[in-house]
Amino acid sequence: MIPGDPLRSVLIPINREGWPFILLFAVISLGLGLIAAPLGWLGAILTLWCVYFFRDPERVTPIRDGLIISPADGVVQLIDVATPPPELEVGDSPRPRVCIFMNVFNVHVNRAPAGGVITKIAYRPGKFLNASFDKASVDNERQSLAMRTDDGADIIFVQIAGLVARRIVCQVEEGQSIKAGQRFGLIRFGSRVDVYLPEGTSPMVCPGQIAVAGETIIADLTTSEAPREGDVR
Repeated sequence: MIPGDPLRSVLIPINREGWPFILLFAVISLGLGLIAAPLGWLGAILTLWCVYFFRDPERVTPIRDGLIISPADGVVQLIDVATPPPELEVGDSPRPRVCIFMNVFNVHVNRAPAGGVITKIAYRPGKFLNASFDKASVDNERQSLAMRTDDGADIIFVQIAGLVARRIVCQVEEGQSIKAGQRFGLIRFGSRVDVYLPEGTSPMVCPGQIAVAGETIIADLTTSEAPREGDVR
């Protein structure tokens, strides 16, 4: 589609990971419709929701050295200082952390927060607690990725399964180069992504703020700006 085309806001691409689920929902809806029309309509609504869930819109990613971009759509649930996942073996020094919670209505395609090389990937099975709980970062199933950015910084981003999430999809490998804003995976049906920043970094987002994957700047490693505060208006 050409830039400025109004159909871009309607005909949004569907991520390939979603098609098996969409087809399954459609077949079940057809079967329910043969049993009773109201059940068929209910199945159709759920099928449309499944299509909506797996939408994969294009994004315009800011590109400049030092920028860390949100890897997920959702609410900035928490900003704190925490120790990175131990399975990455990057040390136990606490780092600034930005936690982004995705509900079942958010886009669930995850994007790289910066350009660089994936230095380590570690999967850890776990529970499926509500991803909005802080303990979800410790107890839940997760996929952790360490990156050396193009300008030499070390960052970490972690895909965390949620209450109804049952599948973390990671589409990159160790040693792979990736661009800022590039798709690297998704989490199906509700989840969270945490980003661990270099020590001394002040996030440029606030708790409660809506983040857009591939577009919202969550930190700038080249600035000494103080942490930002937000106000509901």
